[in-house]
Amino acid sequence: MGDDKPSPTTAVGAVPRAERASGVIAFAVVVTLLYLGRDILIPLTLALMLSLLLAPLVRSLRRIGLSQGPSVLIAVLTLVLFVSVTAVVLGTQVIRMAASLPQYRETIELKLQKLDEMTVGRLSTLTNEASRLIARHSAERGDLTQPSDQPGLATGTVPVPVEVQQPRTDPFQLIGRVAASVWGPIATTGIVLVVLVFVLFEHESLRDRVIRIAGAANIRMTTIALNDAGERLSRFFVSQFAVNAGVGASIGLGLGLLGLPHATLWAALTAVLRFVPYVGVWIAALLAVALSIAVVPGWSLAIATLGLFALVEVIAGQVVEPQLFGHATGLSPLSVVVAAIFWSSLWGPIGLVLSTPLTLCLLVGGRYIRALRFLDLLLGNAPALTLPQRFYQRALSGDSHEVLVTARAYLKDHSLAAYCDDVVIPALHIGLLDRQLGAISADQQMKLRNVMVTVFSTLGGGNPWSSRPRRRSSVLDHAAPGQRLREEREQLMGKWQGPVAVPPGSVMLCLGPGSYADDLAAELLARILREQKVDARHFSVEDTQEGPPPGATPGGVAIVYLVSAVPGVERQRCGPVAERLRQRLPQALFVNVFFPGVTLQLDPVAESGHADLTVTSFTQAVQICLERRETRLALAAP
Repeated sequence: MGDDKPSPTTAVGAVPRAERASGVIAFAVVVTLLYLGRDILIPLTLALMLSLLLAPLVRSLRRIGLSQGPSVLIAVLTLVLFVSVTAVVLGTQVIRMAASLPQYRETIELKLQKLDEMTVGRLSTLTNEASRLIARHSAERGDLTQPSDQPGLATGTVPVPVEVQQPRTDPFQLIGRVAASVWGPIATTGIVLVVLVFVLFEHESLRDRVIRIAGAANIRMTTIALNDAGERLSRFFVSQFAVNAGVGASIGLGLGLLGLPHATLWAALTAVLRFVPYVGVWIAALLAVALSIAVVPGWSLAIATLGLFALVEVIAGQVVEPQLFGHATGLSPLSVVVAAIFWSSLWGPIGLVLSTPLTLCLLVGGRYIRALRFLDLLLGNAPALTLPQRFYQRALSGDSHEVLVTARAYLKDHSLAAYCDDVVIPALHIGLLDRQLGAISADQQMKLRNVMVTVFSTLGGGNPWSSRPRRRSSVLDHAAPGQRLREEREQLMGKWQGPVAVPPGSVMLCLGPGSYADDLAAELLARILREQKVDARHFSVEDTQEGPPPGATPGGVAIVYLVSAVPGVERQRCGPVAERLRQRLPQALFVNVFFPGVTLQLDPVAESGHADLTVTSFTQAVQICLERRETRLALAAP
């Protein structure tokens, strides 16, 4: 038999080189086709995007009783009418503004003169002074060139002036040039409208064809993907249209109150240009500020105009848009910026306008197509790592500060028990699996232990440096973090972690049956209970063999928790430990805290041993303690 070992290029979890190469080639081919076919793809893409914008209107018209044909025609005519009215308003306002510019000539000249004095004038003064110094230095060295040495003057020749005259333009040539310049946009608009009408007419048929081509074998998943993409894009377009209209109206109203002429022009221009991501609104702001500089001699109107644009854009971009569609798109801010650069480089200004919806389509494809799953990770705003994975990754890097920042953010809305259940214990399981596979080094194991100690010592208000070992261990079981955290409390409260003479039923014992993970889990439970103002104490199984301390109150222990972080042979020790301790603590309640592992495990009930109860989380363990305390207080009340 031959060697069955996988080659380095086909190792588990790795992508073969041939597959990577084919992916790169496929990406290059797709980008090339997008660039070369832009004259055809741009009108088709515009028509498809406009169909998603008009789809809600068509559906609304269908609901009131109109058939497909009239609904589509009314929706398209509404779009054409809106665009035409907008163009007429913009054109009229531009003509009026151009006609009013001569009356601002004096103000413009005065502003330009001041700007020239402040910039070019000072630079010219500096340049002239430098020229004089150079000329004086050259004259002293005798390096000045004589006028007779100049070519032309020495030979007595005089330059002949040449005048270049453009030939007279023929009227038909002028008409041809104008027609050629406007034919491209007119043809593109016509193609977009024709395709838009047919797309809306055959909306259902096109969807069925796409399902047949893309996923006839899995109609359910393909339907979900198409519905998801359609709903996201429709919501995005409608919300963006509403936000841009609101921004334009706010700018127009504000500029009208400030007294800037042609406020309607700036309102419409802002609403239209805001469809261009990032730069559109600031182009409108720059033009409005330029006019405000020309209107009045001072600079107050220009500053107020710029401040109005900034205020409205901040409110719209940071408050309104996130509430309407910021989180609904699912795109990360960085992916939106990169997409704008990518699509604008391929398709120019139209690509910049369509960058967000096109990238949103890629994101939806990445969520439902296995081969494109990487797009969901690259473009989406969902965290790339889960909270346990982030905890484990930061701990392996020794970055306790980042772990603490994430923990404090989580603890603002959740309890410490929930944080340990949802983040710490799963991260601990990941570490144990990697350790069994030999995937982490001794240095990384040391970093993991140190981060555990630092994080929980800091969260508990202790000194994270007091219990750190002075020498480094080479294995994970030595200098266990649970033991180091317990020693921190013993340094403050003594060997028994508190007084031995206590009220009956007030102490909770937390025991780990064996491994360092169990010991850490028992220490975490003790800290969680102490956060609830419960006298919880963490001991090892060996400590309980010594017997009770001198002067201990009989019946002081209410609950004995046997904590096991991972299913394994260590849990078999819980039964004998519980049986031995029950003889000394007959009044105590014995609770197994058996966490489920990441692999197939036994039934927790079958593993319960000699315990009274078995739970699978810190939250359940704390709930049992609080209920028992409330019962004891109720019985003690008169």
